[in-house]
Amino acid sequence: MTEEKIVVGAGTEFPLNGILTLPDTAEQPLPAVVLVHGSGPQTMDEKIGKVTPFKDIAQALAEKGIATLRYDKRTKIYGRKMMKNAADITVKTETIDDTILATELLRGDSRIGKIFILGHSMGGMLAPRIDAEGGNYDGIIIAAGSPRELREILMDQFADALEGYKGLIKLIASKQIASIIPKLVEIDSLTDEEAKKKKVLGGSRAYYFKEFEAYPTSPYLDALDKPLFVFQGSEDFQVNPHKDFEGYKRLLEGKPNATLKLYPGLNHVFTTQHATRSMKDYKVPEKVAPEVTNDIADWIWSV
Repeated sequence: MTEEKIVVGAGTEFPLNGILTLPDTAEQPLPAVVLVHGSGPQTMDEKIGKVTPFKDIAQALAEKGIATLRYDKRTKIYGRKMMKNAADITVKTETIDDTILATELLRGDSRIGKIFILGHSMGGMLAPRIDAEGGNYDGIIIAAGSPRELREILMDQFADALEGYKGLIKLIASKQIASIIPKLVEIDSLTDEEAKKKKVLGGSRAYYFKEFEAYPTSPYLDALDKPLFVFQGSEDFQVNPHKDFEGYKRLLEGKPNATLKLYPGLNHVFTTQHATRSMKDYKVPEKVAPEVTNDIADWIWSV
């Protein structure tokens, strides 16, 4: 394979370094995938602990004749600068705008044919919206996403985290969480201007959640008739497969364009579960399971 350095958003206020991974021997035009990060500041490899899921996916797909484009997330490179205008940070400025710019780069490359989006976690939640707002992909891949509201997912994560704590640490954490939950609950009652001023979690403003949830997943999925692949690991402790994967199944029931798959024994980043609902999983250097990348490639070539 060949890896070319590219810049997403060159000439804009927030240029981002990226890598276009191309298979060496495949016939052109090549199918290509834009990789969209989960929540928080992320590198182009989506590195967490000792695992690099986006790098793994890019290299595995190259072996199958498929190109990928991955790039650093805006909040990873420009987080401090963006926080100077924290009230204006939304998933559109954090993720959607850059994904569409990355897609336009691929569309301008004569070596590329069909273009797909693969969103992981929050990126998966946003993928149908990105498609509707200008991505216009040939197919959509949602990896460990959720059709629920972001606030509901956070509350589940808070509850799960408390179960893993003991003694004084649990007491301190429970008080911190107790102070956050009312702020999340009251978001619906705030005007946009009030929400832009209200701090909720760290430096995040209530408007971040309010804007995100103004674009729920279900209407996008209802209107979608292009190919869709939704998958998750059965041992995902960050996004709940019993609520989220099953939620997608209910929403997509009877839709012939949708393929859904749950992978036994895999976690949120599609490596093997080693710990019990713990970030310790990510301390084990391991690549994304080959059955996952094989299925992604097979699905792309079937479209």
